[in-house]
Amino acid sequence: MVDPQEMADVAWILAAATVVLLMFPGLALFYGGMAGSKNVLNMFAMAMSTLGTVTIIYVLYGHGMVLGESLGGIIGNPTDYFGIVGYEASGLEGGFSETLDLAFFTLFACITVSIIASGALGRMKFSAWLIFSVLWATLVYFPLGHWVFGDGWMGNTFEFHDYAGGTAVHMASGFGALALALVLGKRKNMGERPHNMPLVLLGAGILWMGWFGFNGGTAEGANYLAQYTVMTTLFAGGTGMLGFMLYEKIVTGKATVLGLCSGIVAGLVAITPAADAVDPFGALTLGLIAGFFVAWACTWKTKLGIDESLDAFAVHGIGGIVGAMFVVFFGWATYTADEPIRGIFFGGEWSLLFGEMAAIGVTCAYAFGVTWVLVKVMDLTMKIRVEEDAEEDLDFTLHGQTAYDIK
Repeated sequence: MVDPQEMADVAWILAAATVVLLMFPGLALFYGGMAGSKNVLNMFAMAMSTLGTVTIIYVLYGHGMVLGESLGGIIGNPTDYFGIVGYEASGLEGGFSETLDLAFFTLFACITVSIIASGALGRMKFSAWLIFSVLWATLVYFPLGHWVFGDGWMGNTFEFHDYAGGTAVHMASGFGALALALVLGKRKNMGERPHNMPLVLLGAGILWMGWFGFNGGTAEGANYLAQYTVMTTLFAGGTGMLGFMLYEKIVTGKATVLGLCSGIVAGLVAITPAADAVDPFGALTLGLIAGFFVAWACTWKTKLGIDESLDAFAVHGIGGIVGAMFVVFFGWATYTADEPIRGIFFGGEWSLLFGEMAAIGVTCAYAFGVTWVLVKVMDLTMKIRVEEDAEEDLDFTLHGQTAYDIK
């Protein structure tokens, strides 16, 4: 007889995985709307293609590298779970099985790589992107995933809190996108404006819905933690848009729809490491602060002339750092986290500050450094950037189609 609670857990994780899958077309729309009208299909292709490339390698050896038996704390054993061989068959009885975990963690890996497409906007060969997605997942995400989610050295060395991937997912993808953009160099049409704001808004809305599965599914069952993190995710996304627009209003006098959409994602990114570690008012405050700081980071990046125009670095990199540091100072959860969380301003230990800063520093430095070297080596061996005259219309040049057939 299957436990009814176990059946409820299975149903919730299946639902959570389904809405996480929707994050891929959501991200494609979000990025595609911000791209130029002749590069939108290329962004769609990059955002969606990781469901093919990264899924294959995650099933073959990635799950073992992330959650397999630790090899010196550096990486999991890639032969563990190879092709799901040896997985338990409890699901045949209608209960929870490891195959459900495999599907959920596969989606985490794929969406992390998709975010980095921001750094390749309008100038990277699609074939090079496919190869890059495989290599980046193997060299960057899988090791970081083991350090954060598995029995890796970072989790065993530093005292830090990361509920659902603020480090391995968001900081890694944000700093990876920055390195990719810097090595590729600027586009000739760097100042190109977003071509379709309704697509951006639709994409942001779909991402918000997907985040309920992302954070709620990390609770690993239909339990109070899932309910709580869905609530904090909702609150932070709402105030994130206000924080971003507030900064815009102060600096430019206008609150834009692009800022509204970017602020939503900024709040969602920031709550990811903190969803179980803040109270409802803390979630509202975190979203507001994250939106404001991410908007500042977008401005700062533009002034430096960095062509990472879809803002993965600012939104995911800086947003993830803001969320992680908020836990250190304002964390307050005595009944949701595995261990009670109490920030420094509520009488917590200062050791959490040093551990969190160390984890942030290691994650950002590793992701940026390895990505930089990887892209440099790829460019030397296969020339990953398209010819300059092809940049204006990658949709037709690389994919043989156009997004809009206007006569």
